[in-house]
Amino acid sequence: MQSTDLGNKESGKIWHRKPSPATRDGIIVNIIHNTSDYHPKVLRFLNVAFDGTGDCLIAGDHQGNIYVFDLYGNRFNLVQRTAQACTALAFNLRRKSEFLVALADYSIKCFDTVTKELVSWMRGHESSVFSISVHASGKYAITTSSDTAQLWDLDTFQRKRKLNIRQSVGIQKVFFLPLSNTILSCFKDNSIFAWECDTLFCKYQLPAPPESSSILYKVFAVTRDGRILAAGGKSNHLHLWCLEARQLFRIIQMPTKVRAIRHLEFLPDSFDAGSNQVLGVLSQDGIMRFINIQTCKLLFEIGSLDEGISSSVISPHGRYIASIMENGSLNVYSVQALTQEINKPPLPLVKVIEDLPKKKLSSSDLKMKVTSGRVQQPAKPRGSKIQTRILKQDLTGDFESKKNELPDGLNKKRLQILLKGYGEYPTKYRMFIWRSLLQLPENHTAFSSLIDKGTHVTFLNLQKKYPIKSRKLLRVLQRTLSALAHWSVIFSDTPYLPLLAFPFVKLFQNNQLICFEVIATLIINWCQHWFEYFPNPPINILSMIENVLAFHDKELLQHFIDHDITSQLYAWPLLETVFSEVLTREEWLKLFDNIFSNHPSFLLMTVAAYNICSRVPLLNCNLKDDFEFFFHHRNNLDINVVIRQVYHLMETTPTDIHPDSMLNVFVALTKGQYPVFNQYPKFIVDYQTQERERIRNDELDYLRERQTVEDMQAEVDQQRVEDEAWYQKQELLRKAEETRREMLLQEEEKIIQQRQRLAAVKRELQVKEMHLQDAARRRFLKLQQDQQEMELRRLDDEIGRKVYMRDREIAATARDLEMRQLELESQKRLYEKNLTENQAAVAKEMRADADAYRRKVDLEEHMFHKLIEAGETQSQKTQKWKEAEGKEFCLRSAKKASALSDASRKWFLKQEINAAVEHAENPCHKEEPRFQNEQEDASCLPRTSHLNDSSEMHPSTQISLNRRAVEWDTTEQNLIQKVRNLRQRLTAQARHRCQTPHLLAA
Repeated sequence: MQSTDLGNKESGKIWHRKPSPATRDGIIVNIIHNTSDYHPKVLRFLNVAFDGTGDCLIAGDHQGNIYVFDLYGNRFNLVQRTAQACTALAFNLRRKSEFLVALADYSIKCFDTVTKELVSWMRGHESSVFSISVHASGKYAITTSSDTAQLWDLDTFQRKRKLNIRQSVGIQKVFFLPLSNTILSCFKDNSIFAWECDTLFCKYQLPAPPESSSILYKVFAVTRDGRILAAGGKSNHLHLWCLEARQLFRIIQMPTKVRAIRHLEFLPDSFDAGSNQVLGVLSQDGIMRFINIQTCKLLFEIGSLDEGISSSVISPHGRYIASIMENGSLNVYSVQALTQEINKPPLPLVKVIEDLPKKKLSSSDLKMKVTSGRVQQPAKPRGSKIQTRILKQDLTGDFESKKNELPDGLNKKRLQILLKGYGEYPTKYRMFIWRSLLQLPENHTAFSSLIDKGTHVTFLNLQKKYPIKSRKLLRVLQRTLSALAHWSVIFSDTPYLPLLAFPFVKLFQNNQLICFEVIATLIINWCQHWFEYFPNPPINILSMIENVLAFHDKELLQHFIDHDITSQLYAWPLLETVFSEVLTREEWLKLFDNIFSNHPSFLLMTVAAYNICSRVPLLNCNLKDDFEFFFHHRNNLDINVVIRQVYHLMETTPTDIHPDSMLNVFVALTKGQYPVFNQYPKFIVDYQTQERERIRNDELDYLRERQTVEDMQAEVDQQRVEDEAWYQKQELLRKAEETRREMLLQEEEKIIQQRQRLAAVKRELQVKEMHLQDAARRRFLKLQQDQQEMELRRLDDEIGRKVYMRDREIAATARDLEMRQLELESQKRLYEKNLTENQAAVAKEMRADADAYRRKVDLEEHMFHKLIEAGETQSQKTQKWKEAEGKEFCLRSAKKASALSDASRKWFLKQEINAAVEHAENPCHKEEPRFQNEQEDASCLPRTSHLNDSSEMHPSTQISLNRRAVEWDTTEQNLIQKVRNLRQRLTAQARHRCQTPHLLAA
């Protein structure tokens, strides 16, 4: 077993040496996906699906990496990274390079494996999609989740229908029946319905299974012909339903180790015509067992308890099985290797004990022993015993026995007996029996060499003459005919070879080797002497048929002669098409069961029998066209009657006209290399080949000359055409110029009209613009008005706040003025006290001076003249009195100035307070004249500076008084300035308040 690790590679080879799967496990290759990151881990595969050819499969892991594995080309490619786990895959769409993938986000995407691009994205499910079923045509697809199933059109990727169900009843599976237009829906309550795809009309419902073996269905499988439905669940019982009869016809019990069935799938076979007999059953233990549903025998199994299988898919042609293991890897199995022991022919019941010696022996020396072979038979009771007996034969029957022995352990005589008893071979074993009867060598190497030569030149344009709808069928037919032409040159010139080969190609289109060898065997044995009169029909063969018909039905032959109907009309169409035009598929298979089982003359006798059995309608035909139509179309004729008539003719025809006396016995194809086929007039074929070659050369010369003439004629025609085109062009240019002038005039008129309309439009636009401007101006004015109103409201609020603040300031100013008045009174009392003290000090000083002066005078009087004491004393008293009066006058003047200053301050403060109160009550009245009058009145008040007698005061007293007067004046001026500032603020606020109504009015 080979193992391949994908790693981080995006493409590469699947295996590096040719796989040779063992019969024991049948594994071709084991594919794993390990990441090479810092922490390596295994990426588990989740889903796998095959394409329509069965040679390519697609697989997706839990990280959304999707790979395509080409088993035929030994390549793998990473086609998409979806970044999320895929829950279902489908790879058998109409466009072969596209595939569907259901993702974990409940969506379905369609990708292209070649371009690796997203084709479409389909949404609509609300839960995980676990199944995708594609119609046989590839046009429709059904996606199934637990709560709904949806039908999609893959041409438009649009949802056509949606199956809604009750929440209590879940969906198990919804899928198309193979090769039909029927949809099968299976629900969790075991109800199964069949629907018509186009109309979604319910065709039928399967009845409930019997209560004795009632199981809940979970998995389903259908045969390729759509006749049998297998269903299983959590039980070891399998139910087989016949969908045609719509009833349960068999219950299969699996081994006791099987407790639940996880997956079911039929194994296709190329020779069973779609009626699959082998069913794969995957159980809970991870082992997939393949059983025969007819014999109920276990054929083989894959997987084990250690390496269990999680899911499995079988290719459409039944060659490969792709299984996802429980460890996340992907195994690809070879069905041929697994069934190698099963497909071996059963051991003969008469077995040779020892070979015959060279010398002649007596009849008693040959002993045959009847034994039980290893063929799987139905179980027998334990008490039964196999009996063995010795048979004795004479040597006279030895040659006949050897002649009837066929490969694979079959006996021709017994097959003929079986054929006569049942009329046909079993459908399941028909192809196997045909291969044995024809003793096909299966020369793979020789056939490959013929195929490698490519398509023969004769059949390059086969589709033009034979337009076949199926491209695959046309391709297989082309390859088969080319291989026959490469095998023998006669077949490249045989016009009826496609008609003869087509039914076999259609039957064996999946196995081209068998198809080629069947046709070659047919030509060598049943088409003997057909090419002796080539290229004409085989007159000798047709004469044999005519002789047989003349012997057995002279009336019919005479009818043919009377109407000028020859054997080329009533016999040759049947032979060259091997009855494929006049028989159905089942009738044709039944007929060739008998043809291949008998002498080559049986085919010629069949032609005669077909005419004899159709004598009634043929005798009623009088026109040649009616005869031609009869032998080229199907007729209401029982093939069983024809076959019985053939056997009757084979037995009753005289020897002298019997075809078997003129035809050789059956000869099989040789092993290894195919025999040389030269049963044709070689000189005619060579002559035809030479003539064909000469004609081809002449044709080539003629074609070259004709090509030269055609080229010259083409040049002349081209020149003439160019000249005519030039003249036409000139004429067109002239007409175009005139047309352009007219158009120019029209355009000018249109331009004038457009200018007029444009001017009108401009005027309208200007009017509209003026209206818009006016509207904008009105809106702007309204906006301004709104803003002014807002500003006025804000100013009102501000004025209110200012008034409140002004009132608070006035109150505070009044309190400050009262405090200042108190301070001034205090200062006045302080000044009076200081004045009193100064006056006392001055008086004291004056008394001291007077005392000193008096003492001086007394001393002078005492020292000077005592004579003039009286006069001098009187003069001193007078001077002293004047000084005392002067001092008294100064004191009185100071007191008067102080009183005047206090009175002026009180009056001024009183005036200012009254003015402030009046201004607060009437803010809009004019205040300037009154203020000026007040200033004038204040200027008229007496001031301390008006004292004129200050010079008479003592110098120190004068300085002290002047200093105090300056301080009083400074304090008075500061107070007056504060009051003025307050009055100015109040006046400004009043003006602003008086202007507000005017703004509101504006």
